[in-house]
Amino acid sequence: MAAIGIDTHKRTLAACAVDDVGSVIDERTFDCDRAGFVELAAWAGGVAPEARIGIEGSASYGAPVAHHLIAAGFVVREVPPHLSRRERGRSRRAGKSDPGDALAIARVTLREPDLPPVRLEDRSTELGLLADARDDLVHAQTRARNRLHAHLVVLLPGYGRTVAQLVSARQLAAIEHALDGVTGVRAELARALLAEIRELGRRAAGLERSMTALVSGHPLLALPGVGVLTAARLVAEAGDIERFRSPAAFAMLAGVAPIPASSGEVQRMRLNRGGNRRLNRALYTIALSQAWHHPPARAYIARRQAEGKSWAEALRCLKHRIARPVFRLLQAGQLESVAAA
Repeated sequence: MAAIGIDTHKRTLAACAVDDVGSVIDERTFDCDRAGFVELAAWAGGVAPEARIGIEGSASYGAPVAHHLIAAGFVVREVPPHLSRRERGRSRRAGKSDPGDALAIARVTLREPDLPPVRLEDRSTELGLLADARDDLVHAQTRARNRLHAHLVVLLPGYGRTVAQLVSARQLAAIEHALDGVTGVRAELARALLAEIRELGRRAAGLERSMTALVSGHPLLALPGVGVLTAARLVAEAGDIERFRSPAAFAMLAGVAPIPASSGEVQRMRLNRGGNRRLNRALYTIALSQAWHHPPARAYIARRQAEGKSWAEALRCLKHRIARPVFRLLQAGQLESVAAA
């Protein structure tokens, strides 16, 4: 079985085809545009029609060509950069070049049978875009609040005794009222920041309503501790849940499965600081909510602490435990979505 590797860039696509032992059959460079995609598909069909195609960067520069090749009937897989980087180090080609990178990607594609498929545009992609956009607005709103606070400590000394935070509409209205009649550049900037905070809040609320519509009725919402934002992030980061072999594989991707760190007679596990940190944070949010408000989770935390674990260690155990039902509910949600389609 042959393989083709594609190294993607803003303007060009470097492609390399290898045979079943990794020897180069042919390599070409194409333009990264519609005409280039057609040429690449024709070249791939002529050089290695049954080949699997591996693409590095299929979520950014490589997304259009990946979708074009899938529509043309090719089997396309995403090659993680760390695998191609290791393979490039084993190559006998000196230095670094786009054709050399394409060769490394092709050899990884040939050797690794379990590479993930390229993600196509679906509900999970839309939820990811909405969640990212909302996060950007929330972060911008936080920065605007911090700047407003810096002005208010000068304009309204002691304002924090009556307005503890600059979050709710009532608190913002109180600040606006307090600024009535205050003149000067600082006061004008403070009023502009008030308007900016409100506008950012309206836009964030609009995105949240869009996410609510997309996750409405999803089985995840029945799990204690899961709200619309957490469900949206879980669906977005998991993508096609069928790409995971088991709940354990899902937990490993999320970075909640402990990693073996044994040597000789010492057998132990250590904290996993890798994995998808957004997915990890979503599971942490669920675990924290359950630890405070869900009786079975509180009892589980108490048992773990009675065994000698700290609060943080017990919470990590709960987070790992939660990964399994989350995986099953993601599967159920995807099956419902397929059936509805």
